[in-house]
Amino acid sequence: MDSEPPYGSEFNAGNIGWVLASTALVWLMIPGIGYFYSGLARSKNALSMIMSAFLCLVVVSVQWFIWGYSLAFSDTASPFIGNVKHAFFRDVLGEPSPGSANIPAIVFCVYQGMFACLTPALAIGSAAERARLLPMIIFIFVWSTIVYDVLACWTWNANGWSFQLGGLDFAGGTPVHIASGFSSLAYALILGKRSGKGSISQEHEFKPHNMSNVVLGTGLLWFGWFGFNGGSALGGSLRAGMACIVTNLAASVGAITWMALDYRIDRKFSALGFCSGAISGLVAITPAAGFVGPGPAVAIGFLGGLFCNLASHMKDWLRYDDALDVFAVHGVGGYVGCIFTGVFAEKYIASLDGTEIDGGWMDHNWVQVGYQFADATAGAAWSFFITYLILFIMDKIPGLSLRVSQEVELQGLDAAEFGEVAYYHVNKIVTVDPETGEQKVVREEVKEVSQQQEHGHGSVQA
Repeated sequence: MDSEPPYGSEFNAGNIGWVLASTALVWLMIPGIGYFYSGLARSKNALSMIMSAFLCLVVVSVQWFIWGYSLAFSDTASPFIGNVKHAFFRDVLGEPSPGSANIPAIVFCVYQGMFACLTPALAIGSAAERARLLPMIIFIFVWSTIVYDVLACWTWNANGWSFQLGGLDFAGGTPVHIASGFSSLAYALILGKRSGKGSISQEHEFKPHNMSNVVLGTGLLWFGWFGFNGGSALGGSLRAGMACIVTNLAASVGAITWMALDYRIDRKFSALGFCSGAISGLVAITPAAGFVGPGPAVAIGFLGGLFCNLASHMKDWLRYDDALDVFAVHGVGGYVGCIFTGVFAEKYIASLDGTEIDGGWMDHNWVQVGYQFADATAGAAWSFFITYLILFIMDKIPGLSLRVSQEVELQGLDAAEFGEVAYYHVNKIVTVDPETGEQKVVREEVKEVSQQQEHGHGSVQA
């Protein structure tokens, strides 16, 4: 007597394997953004930036389990938001996933959960060096529920209004980058500037303290982005391969573009410019990755680097303190990418895995840019105003004030909020026996490395 095949055996193991591997790659982007932000911050806040990224991972993982996945991807969702049909991962196992019949729901769920964890980690960068930790944790949970989950439903749920309209967003131009970028702008405006920011005499204190961390973070992000974009094909297909090709190409062109723009002014090949440009290219290609070929990817990478570079100077003109340029890179880069997806999207790229679309201007589908504009603008407006409202209300609640005191800000969030610091300096006095060569430690002193000490010794990290 033949036994029944195992539950879920109808799915291709290769597709499942690729999406699970992509899940791990996206997970790696979370410490990547932590190290990237850590290097850009001052040394007394370096540890707090890394830990804030990891806190997003754990908080949103729990939120995703409770109701986040269900609100974003329930099959009985409204055009605006889902319901709690799949709360606590109820009935999320071996059925075909909402994203693709190629993989089971549980695999799609964990993969999309990594997107949900990464997005607030991007957004909180603008609050660096002055945001209290406890209110930030509460904000992450609330924001994920009424900003991220809403936009994910609009964009990727088959019932979502943008999906129904015909908007194209392959891997998160609106739910991830526009949402995090415009939310970060609201966070920066609510918190106000860091103490001393804008003062000519103190401006040197706000330079990145550790470019090695910035480059390391960029490398982790770039590496993880192959899973972020390539994995969004939700299967091992030619389309996934093309998504990886255009992702790498756009990042490369973005890096060259930003470096060239900086070189024109400073006559230096800036490592920070390289990293910022690469991420700008990655952000801009995200919504288009599964819809465009290599030629358009070059254009999108260039446009992403150009517009994000120009936007990075807006904070000086408009006098807001987006500490780590989250709005300029993710908000503007995501918006640019969404609009130009409507220009460069092509039918034949989407059809590499059997998906049918009308294409964009390349296929004479002139209305597509209008759909993209509607999706991107609605996502930007929702993200900014709802985030501003959440933070405004929280700041009025006793015990949930958003900003640390000036004393804590001067001390640094590492010591004040975590009780630990990223860097210690060890002083040792060692004696050496001239006859035997034996060394003996006479005195050892461990000191925390403060920003003031770094500046006092002329450290390049300052």
